[in-house]
Amino acid sequence: MMRGVSGTVSELRARALKAATWLVEKERPDEAVTLLAVWAANGPNDSEGQNLLAEALRVDPGAGIAQEAFERMEGVTGVQDRLEKAIVECDLKFLQKLESEMRKASFRRAQMGFNNNIKFRNTAFHVQTEDSGLDAPHIITHLFADGGRVIKSHKRGYEDEVHRADIGEFVRGLMKAQHLEMVMKLREGAFDRIILGQEMGGIELLKEPPNIDKLKKKKKEEVGESEIVSASIRGAQVVFRLHVLRSLSGGPETYAPAGSRAIIGSKGAISLSGDRFCHPEEALLVMRGGQLFLDDLEGGNGVFLRIRGAVELEFGDEFVVGDQLLALEKNPKPDDGPAPDPTYFYSSPKWPSSFRVVQKFAGGALGATALARGKALQIGSNLGDMVFTEDPLISEQHCLVEDQAGSMVLTDLGSRTGVFVRIHGEQTLQNGDELLVGRTRLLVDIPGAGAA
Repeated sequence: MMRGVSGTVSELRARALKAATWLVEKERPDEAVTLLAVWAANGPNDSEGQNLLAEALRVDPGAGIAQEAFERMEGVTGVQDRLEKAIVECDLKFLQKLESEMRKASFRRAQMGFNNNIKFRNTAFHVQTEDSGLDAPHIITHLFADGGRVIKSHKRGYEDEVHRADIGEFVRGLMKAQHLEMVMKLREGAFDRIILGQEMGGIELLKEPPNIDKLKKKKKEEVGESEIVSASIRGAQVVFRLHVLRSLSGGPETYAPAGSRAIIGSKGAISLSGDRFCHPEEALLVMRGGQLFLDDLEGGNGVFLRIRGAVELEFGDEFVVGDQLLALEKNPKPDDGPAPDPTYFYSSPKWPSSFRVVQKFAGGALGATALARGKALQIGSNLGDMVFTEDPLISEQHCLVEDQAGSMVLTDLGSRTGVFVRIHGEQTLQNGDELLVGRTRLLVDIPGAGAA
C-alpha cells in the first residue's frame, strides 16, 4: 500500500478508474494506462485489480507498464523500473489533482480542437476548428485543400458568454456546430467558385449562431382524435397529392385526398392497402397555413423522407438505402477481460471506430453489421465498408456516414435512388419531396408551390 494513502483499496481503485476514464475522454491515453497499471498493482490480486489491468490493456494492448503490473500481481520477479517510478509519481496527491481537474467548471486554456479529412468530388479537403480560450474568446474554422491552401475561414466570438457557469460545455457545443456548418456548406457547393479560383475566400466574421441544415426532430405533439380523421370530406378542395413512383402491390397512380387532412394507412384516404409493411395508421398529412406537415403516428413501421443534402443523425435513427433498412448505433463497450481467478489475458488490437451501422430484417431480426473505419463508413453495391451486391437499387458508391466533430452526418453520394431517413414527430414537407412508406415510394405534389 502507498504511504500516505487514506481510504480503502476498493474506494481508491474506483476513483482511479473514474479518473482514467476521464483521461481517455480528454485524449490522454498514456496517463490513463499508467494510472490504471499503478492502482491494479497497488493492492491484492483480486477481481478489482484485474479489471483495472484489463481496462489498461483495452486502451493500449502493448503497454509495457501494464505488463510489469501483471508480473507484479502474479508474483513474477524481474525488472519493473517503469512501474516503480509510476507508483511514486501517481500517488494520492496525483489522483486528487486529477479529480480537481475533472471538477473544473470553466477553463482558461483553449478547448481541444476538431480535425477531419473529407473527400468531396474526388478531392481531399481538411476541416480544422480551434478555440482561442477565455482570454481571447473566439472560435475559428479553416477549410483547407490542395495540401494546405486555405479555401475559407469562419470566425465567431463568444465574449458575451465567458461568465456562464457551463462555459466549457457551451464552447465545445459551439465548436462542434461551427465545424459541422463548414462541412455542410462545402457539400452544398457554397465554396465551389472559391475552389475553382473564381472568387476570393478569406476569413468571414459571423455573428449569428451556426446554421446547420438537418432533419427536424422536435418533440411530437399529442394528436387528438379530432386530428385523426379521414380527409374524404365531400366537396372539399384537393390541396395536395401523392404520386406513386414505385409500388410492389398495385393501386392508383396518384392519391388526391379531399380536404386539408389525410391519414396514410389502410384506415385513411391514402390506403396503400396492398403494401403489407404499411400499418393502418402510419402518418397524418395536414395542410396548415399554406404549409404541408407530416406527423408520424406511433406504432407503425414509420415514414421515411428522402434527404436533399447532408443531414445529422442520432444514435438509434433508421434509414433506407435501396431495399435495405439500416440503423445507426453506438459501438458496444468491450466486455472481454480476465476471468475471476488470476489468468493470462491477451487481446487483439482494437482499432478506433466511432459508430456502427446495423441491417434490420422484417420482424426485427438483425443482419449484417459494419463498424466505421475511424470516423467514416461508406455504403454501396461495389465499393465501401458495407456492400450489398445483390440489391439493384443501390449505387456503386451510394452514401456516406461520418462522425464530424461528434455529429453523425449522413450524405447521399449522388445515388440514383436516394437515401431515406425515418422521421420523428412532425416534419415540414416541400413540393417535390419523396416519401417511403413500407415498400411504396411517393412524390409530394403541392399545387401552386414551386419545386424546392
